[in-house]
Amino acid sequence: MLGWGIYLMPDFLAYFCRRRGYILEKTNKMISDPELLQQYVRQKSEVAFTALVDRHLNLVYSAALRQIRSPQLAEEVVQSVFIDLARQAQRLAPNTILTAWLYQVTRRTAINVIRREARRQMREQISSELTAMNATTSDWRDVEGLLDEAMDALDETDRTAVLLRYFENKSLREVGQVLGAGDNAAQKRVVRAVKRLREFFAKRGITVGASGLVVAVSANAIQAAPIGLAATVSSTALVAGASTVTASATATITKAITMTTLQKTCIAASIIVAAGTGIHLQMHKVLPLQKQVRDLRKRQAPLVEQIEQLERERDEATRQLAVLRADNDRLGQNTSELLKLRNEVAMLRRGQGAAAGAPPAAVAVADNGPAPADIGKELGMAVVRGEQGAFGKLMDLAKTQLAAFNTNRVGLTDSARGELASRTFAPLYAAFKVIEEAALTGSPTASDAVVQSLQIPELKGHAVQCLGALAGNGNETALEILLNPRRYNLLESTVVSALRPAADTGNQKAIDYLVTIANDPRNTALWYLAAKGLEKSAGSGNPAAIDALVALSVSQNASVQNAVIPGLTAAAANQNAKAAEALRSIDSLRQIR
Repeated sequence: MLGWGIYLMPDFLAYFCRRRGYILEKTNKMISDPELLQQYVRQKSEVAFTALVDRHLNLVYSAALRQIRSPQLAEEVVQSVFIDLARQAQRLAPNTILTAWLYQVTRRTAINVIRREARRQMREQISSELTAMNATTSDWRDVEGLLDEAMDALDETDRTAVLLRYFENKSLREVGQVLGAGDNAAQKRVVRAVKRLREFFAKRGITVGASGLVVAVSANAIQAAPIGLAATVSSTALVAGASTVTASATATITKAITMTTLQKTCIAASIIVAAGTGIHLQMHKVLPLQKQVRDLRKRQAPLVEQIEQLERERDEATRQLAVLRADNDRLGQNTSELLKLRNEVAMLRRGQGAAAGAPPAAVAVADNGPAPADIGKELGMAVVRGEQGAFGKLMDLAKTQLAAFNTNRVGLTDSARGELASRTFAPLYAAFKVIEEAALTGSPTASDAVVQSLQIPELKGHAVQCLGALAGNGNETALEILLNPRRYNLLESTVVSALRPAADTGNQKAIDYLVTIANDPRNTALWYLAAKGLEKSAGSGNPAAIDALVALSVSQNASVQNAVIPGLTAAAANQNAKAAEALRSIDSLRQIR
């Protein structure tokens, strides 16, 4: 009540109240940033903090919007910046220039948001595209109108299993935890529920496969809802930055109660002066403010509970992460020691065979235990089945094998290094062969494994080869990823090699990409791979492929010339004059040399 009444007091009353310790409400131009900040720090003044927000909001929002180019994300950055201000206000130096501080914090926060959003968007885009590789639009149009009725026909447990697995895209392990069952039991429950849904649709004349139904529901059942700003920046920052938000309102009431008789007399005089229209107008302003205070108090209670719950979940996750890291370190050490011992045994056997004069075939002795390729196949099947920890073991295996190869290849010839690579990486090759075959059959788990592997340097090359096989099988999503290596941070040499299956099947997009590589003088290191990739399409009479091989035929690199000969030979056999002339030119150059 004191805030609005003071404006109508005579000068002597205003001066008297200031002498009694009251701070009059000033305009933004009269109070500096440090003064407002000190009022907030010392008195937890919501008015002071709101004034700071109003004064600098446009600066912070504009700086964030220029960097992020998204109004929604810019609002998120603004929220975060003023929350940081509320939390760090006590630690700011007295000579801090608040405008400069807010600008720097906005820039750092915007950069972090850009990085986070880029990673999230790439993961979500790749995952959603590969998961929906076998889903058709017609499947979803057929089942969309009856989906909710079909879900209602399921019993409660089956309906819960389908909602968790395909509406919220939770893993079987999470579904089992919610239902109080194991992974296998949860999987059986989900399969049975999907079967009942198919039966429901079949009775109504809609025939849809199990995989088509599952993918259609996963990709389309949940649509993104528009997100708005839930509360003002001031209220959110105050709730997050201070644990005594409600205390400030209570302190104001306490001051009013404990005022001296003389202070009450000042207020009474101001009310008399502001009688009539002034009182009526100010009461209209006070009522919404009181409602806002009540709303803030109601909102604070669940927020405190949520914060406590999140802190408990964070502590539990930290504990589990520490246990998992310890297990991974132990498994990595064991695998590394095993590979080292195997390499030492192999070297000893080769040495013994060479000393005895025995041929290499006689030196090989069957090891006790499963072959490395069998180990890789078992690990690949575990990944495809979605077993817990299987993908982590695959990552550990890749890192361990790479470390062992880099250690043992020192001093070896190129031929010996090739044999060492075949031996060392045999389990990894076998594992990805299983994952690739499962992905070709439409397994969502295998597709997820390929997506995750793209994010891991030691597995990225194998994942790219899997995408090549999918593209050769006609998968447009996989082909689109390969045709945009910079967007997905892929090594171009692996992409050129992976595009060969698609080019062999006559995919013009893949052929055009390889032709571009062959015609670019900056990519001479990739000409050999491009020539091998265009071999079959040139033999089939593709004009662009033939022209690219003809252009490469004049290369001074003997390996590139040898690579173009098979494709040109096949094209010449089909009466292509350009190919025949290029082959004659190659023969002439070799005779001169």
